[in-house]
Amino acid sequence: MNLLLPVLASLIWAASTVVNRLSVGVIDPAAISFYRWLTALLVLSPVLLPRVWRLRRSIRPHLPRLMLLGLLGMSLYQSLAYFAAHTVSATSMGLILATMPLLTVLLAFVVLKTRPTPALLLGALVSFAGLAWLLAAGDLASLWRHGVGSGELMMLLASLSYALYCVLVKRWQIPLPTWESLYVQIVCGTLLLVPPFLLAPSIALTPRNIPLVLFAGLFASALAPGLWMRGLQTLGPEKTAALMNLVPLFTAALAILLLDETLHLYHAVGGGLILLGIGLAQGWPARPLARATA
Repeated sequence: MNLLLPVLASLIWAASTVVNRLSVGVIDPAAISFYRWLTALLVLSPVLLPRVWRLRRSIRPHLPRLMLLGLLGMSLYQSLAYFAAHTVSATSMGLILATMPLLTVLLAFVVLKTRPTPALLLGALVSFAGLAWLLAAGDLASLWRHGVGSGELMMLLASLSYALYCVLVKRWQIPLPTWESLYVQIVCGTLLLVPPFLLAPSIALTPRNIPLVLFAGLFASALAPGLWMRGLQTLGPEKTAALMNLVPLFTAALAILLLDETLHLYHAVGGGLILLGIGLAQGWPARPLARATA
């Protein structure tokens, strides 16, 4: 059951990546980012708000950390993906997000005081070679000439943001129940999304975009993060993040079925190298240098 929960979260997030593409031209990225978390907040509040209120004295000392987690895991991660969807295919988005497990392990060197192994460093090189091939669409010379596109860069930043979120959840081990902690993070993340929402050129809800908002709010925002957080707490950040490898596979399948996207050779080569590198890195875990402290 511990393994099934983050796998289900991965499937939901893969479907959410397809929704990102479907939202292009239908709703402003800043608007759907805000509405999705507001929807999750409204759905969870009847159950969780009374419980959070009873724990308010226990929550108060951890508010700065919960605010940062809300920023990383709710505000930045999701918002960047919506903006990136305007120029990046769902298949490529899923493959770029596949770098998240490796970024999680690399960040653990600094945050959790682990020691890199030679195999892990080799895996990092292989994965980043695959990422470069993917970003260049199989033409590395064009990557050198033109650099990384803004959409691809935003997806990389989204991946980095959630990788840091995973590591901080493990390091801090905030002594709060999973759903209560998630609820406070959602409150913080929603508040942080208010300024860009107010600055958006259009925030209208229409019959075309309401189903997208509801899926994002009910499943990708309310359900999936809770499933993922449970995996983080029971399996640890490295093992749970490795299950993110399923996201590009689920995403590619859904994109082909629902968006008529084409799987190109550079997707297969770049994605294959990314996953191979992650497999090498996960096969030989890093050794702890010292016990991490809060």
